Amino acid sequence: MNLFLQPRARPVVIAHRGSSAHAPENTLAAFQLAAEQGADAIELDVDLTRDGHVVVMHDATIDRTTDGHGRVGDLTLEEIRRADAGAWRDAAFRGERVPLLEEVFAAVGQRLLINVEIKGMALRGNGLEAKVAALIEKHKLIDRVILSSFNPLALRRLKHVNARLACGLLYAPDLPIFLRDAWLAPLIPQLNARHPQHAQVNKARVDQFHAQGLTVNVWTVNQADLVRVMAQAGVDGIIGDDPVLLREALEPSAGVFDL
Repeated sequence: MNLFLQPRARPVVIAHRGSSAHAPENTLAAFQLAAEQGADAIELDVDLTRDGHVVVMHDATIDRTTDGHGRVGDLTLEEIRRADAGAWRDAAFRGERVPLLEEVFAAVGQRLLINVEIKGMALRGNGLEAKVAALIEKHKLIDRVILSSFNPLALRRLKHVNARLACGLLYAPDLPIFLRDAWLAPLIPQLNARHPQHAQVNKARVDQFHAQGLTVNVWTVNQADLVRVMAQAGVDGIIGDDPVLLREALEPSAGVFDL
């Protein structure tokens, strides 16, 4: 069974783009630091390069988080690798590169659970979902990875590739849940989780999702008081930039559990 979907004594601590409060987001440095800081899981974003490689990048362009320029889909892997993905944050991270998803799997896949967000709202896929599914299979991580997206069609494509993949639908704050629920079921058979923004969460809604057999992972929580509110609401996972803050806010129940 997928480890994200198992009941826990406390919410899973999920480091948003790695330990992004302390390191450049979506880099190997941020993911490794998250492990060192006691995170249970990391969240990351993936996109496809022009030459078909799955890279870890949140934005549609590399401009904000590297010293390079251009859209991910318009650049080759070699072009993206020339960009420095760490120095913008701090000179100590100079030389960090945009990682391949496969490199992240190899580096921390057996230490951390991984939430992979599929970027893009396209009606038709570009092959990203199939390539991500193949990498999960290659690294034998099907029980340690959950896939999420704001795009229900991307999740449908993932389930079509492999029905065993754990999938969770992300909700944006400006799109109420009830607007999607009416047409969600036929689009994504066997949906496993909901990933709402924290403002959309209360105990009644979490209880409703649990009654439907769904796991609830909430984003992005960066205040200790809000962490505790989410825990009291019964969420299964909390995504935040600072895994240290998350763990400390969940004390005294923040002991490491067996993954």
